[in-house]
Amino acid sequence: MGSVLEKRYQVFVSSTYADLQDERKKVIQTLLELDCIPAGMELFPATDEDQFEFIKRIIDDCDYYLLIIGGRYGSVTAEGISYTELEYEYALERGLKVIALLHEKPEQIPFVKSEQNPDLRIRLQGFRDKAATGRVVKFWQHKEELPGIVALSLSKTIKLFPAVGWVRADKVSSEELLIEINELRKQNELMKEQLAAIEPSIFSGSEEKDFSYIYNQLNRFENIEIKIRQRTKPNENEPDLNINYSINLASLIPIISKSDNHEYKWYLISDKILREIFQNQTEREKYSVVEIENMDSELLRYGLLTKNYIPPVPMNGNDPFRSVLGMNRGDVYRLIFSEKLERYKYWLSVNDKIPERIQIIKME
Repeated sequence: MGSVLEKRYQVFVSSTYADLQDERKKVIQTLLELDCIPAGMELFPATDEDQFEFIKRIIDDCDYYLLIIGGRYGSVTAEGISYTELEYEYALERGLKVIALLHEKPEQIPFVKSEQNPDLRIRLQGFRDKAATGRVVKFWQHKEELPGIVALSLSKTIKLFPAVGWVRADKVSSEELLIEINELRKQNELMKEQLAAIEPSIFSGSEEKDFSYIYNQLNRFENIEIKIRQRTKPNENEPDLNINYSINLASLIPIISKSDNHEYKWYLISDKILREIFQNQTEREKYSVVEIENMDSELLRYGLLTKNYIPPVPMNGNDPFRSVLGMNRGDVYRLIFSEKLERYKYWLSVNDKIPERIQIIKME
């Protein structure tokens, strides 16, 4: 009768998403094995300010806050602050004990998982410095290290700073608490199923609407024109043979992959387009894609590409950018694949909208 009630603690797992999916799975699996109740963006992704209000209510119910920082700062609000940092600040405001897991050598993180925006890199470093001050901090380099680090750090934190926690419904008489714990159990089982099936994240309502709209706009044979030209001619007097095609951009996006430097280059997908047009390799080798009209502007319009501007520098008469480009370097930019593109491709997969082949038709 006088035994201590066995508690389970709810732990909020906070991080950027696209670059740390595997790390989050490792951490969440560890929490489940520790009989904790994990909570995080797998069930309620914070991608806008309305959704963040819901996230705050979840944090209110948590006992501990576990922060994972890798190479990205994450999606930001209109004020330029990431939702991950907002979650962290709110957890501190609510008095939750924070365990910070920081990548030990961010300079060694692969380029595709690192922050590309110079301003966001500065904010990321500031966030790292803030998170590393005045609390339990552990450093990691490989995802395989995380289960051991989480198990030791959380156990020590619970021992030193015991929280309210949750108890089994059959140990208390409150009907309201019984209902609440059963709901938490359902969430726990749902997360176990998602981890077992390696299921993708659930998208917020606003993200669902945005991606559905983008898909409907791009799922058509309009605007995107492919120009094909014959590489060689049987004789010099024969006119150039140019063939124009129209492509369904919605069917092309799933096969778009990022280059090593994250930069958009239309010609990197030209071989895949030619393979769709010409099944025979000998025939295919006779042609080349010379232009894809409007694809970059369409991807920019829906936020699947972003402009990465080269910072302006003092100009002089020998500046190669003035002589070659005829403009101040501050006006020069590269087109960079956005994180939204990866989320959109993931949404296509979740919603079974990945076509079996690129849809392309010959123009009259």
